[in-house]
Amino acid sequence: MNDNRSAPVSQTKVHLFLVLTTLFWGGSFIFNKLGFREIPPLPFLAMRFSLATLVMGIFCLPRLGGLSRTIIRRGTMVGLALAATNVSFVIGLSGTSATRAGFLNNLFVLFIPLICFLIWREKVDRWSMAGILLALGGIWELAQGGATGFSRGDLISTTCALFIAVHIITVSRILKDDDVYLVSLVQFITVAAIGITLTILFPPPPFSIGPLAAGSLAYCAIFPTVVCFTLQNSWQRHTTPTHAGLVYTLDPVWSMLGGYLVLGERLTPGEWAGCLLIFAAVLLPLTIRQLRESRLRSFYRQEAA
Repeated sequence: MNDNRSAPVSQTKVHLFLVLTTLFWGGSFIFNKLGFREIPPLPFLAMRFSLATLVMGIFCLPRLGGLSRTIIRRGTMVGLALAATNVSFVIGLSGTSATRAGFLNNLFVLFIPLICFLIWREKVDRWSMAGILLALGGIWELAQGGATGFSRGDLISTTCALFIAVHIITVSRILKDDDVYLVSLVQFITVAAIGITLTILFPPPPFSIGPLAAGSLAYCAIFPTVVCFTLQNSWQRHTTPTHAGLVYTLDPVWSMLGGYLVLGERLTPGEWAGCLLIFAAVLLPLTIRQLRESRLRSFYRQEAA
């Protein structure tokens, strides 16, 4: 991806498109849950990414001449991380509420510095450590507040957050100036192939696809997959990672609202406390980093004046 910032870009426009991205992501929790009413999680995943591959393939037709072995290799490596993310996402979501899964998935923000410390010995700042402690408190509250405690679905949703972090790190470490659309196409193919393979290895009971499931599949394949990848790759580069991370904390807010309004989910006081602690755990270190970046920009502007 070429990072061409010579022309100023409206930060309002950047924020609007990133917020729209979080809205589509949050909606994926709701539409997956609706789709699971008729289609088991693994077949749903396989069909979602098969359809996303078809849509992205049509979009990429003029670009296919640039498909190289390097893009295939890198896209497959990143696609494996994306597959682990989505397999754990659908299995976790099928075993817990959309609200709980949304907040637990957002823990990826805290897993990123931990992974970077464990592998590359990058320092974990005190605010990230404070966030990790808050997150642990939030998970404890969820375990105490829910009717089923910290369920298997909650555990897998937390594991999904780990894989989200792995995918983000893999993208930043592996991808260079590759065509992001072709890389996305290879990723979708990889996830679809793994979803199909798992469905064959673990065949579900017979099921039928009604209008609700078909609509859910179409939404999940197009909006939180093809559209979100395009929006994220197009607009996130025009702001800082910290600022983008702050916007992305809206993701569980949308899944919570959707769970309340569409799925009829209701949280106990303990679950509310747990979700709020997890939200604060993610928001605290990102807000501190944003304030530091703003101060540094102000300092450099004063020095340059």
